[in-house]
Amino acid sequence: MLDIKERQTGDVTILDLEGSIIMGGGSARLRETVRRLIGQDRKNVVLNLADVKYIDSSGVGELVSSSVALGRASGYLKLLNLHGKVEEVLTLSSLLPFFELYEGESGKAKSDN
Repeated sequence: MLDIKERQTGDVTILDLEGSIIMGGGSARLRETVRRLIGQDRKNVVLNLADVKYIDSSGVGELVSSSVALGRASGYLKLLNLHGKVEEVLTLSSLLPFFELYEGESGKAKSDN
């Protein structure tokens, strides 16, 4: 199960995710949410992954798909508070460089350390 809470900061929509981004629920819910935001012309999206416990290959695929869809709409997808199993899965899939990563909402890029 994936719980998604939305909040707006300027022209950026922050999605606070809690649970798992996996096949059969979480990844589909994320897809529906991102596509709805694109339809509402809210194309700059940050995923707060602080409370995401796990992501599977379906979830990783949805992150990539959402990023591509937002990019085609002249927006972006950025990841916030990446840690633990989520970071490990993205690292093992060699997709970590595909995303802009941030440690906190202050905008400090994870690579700036």
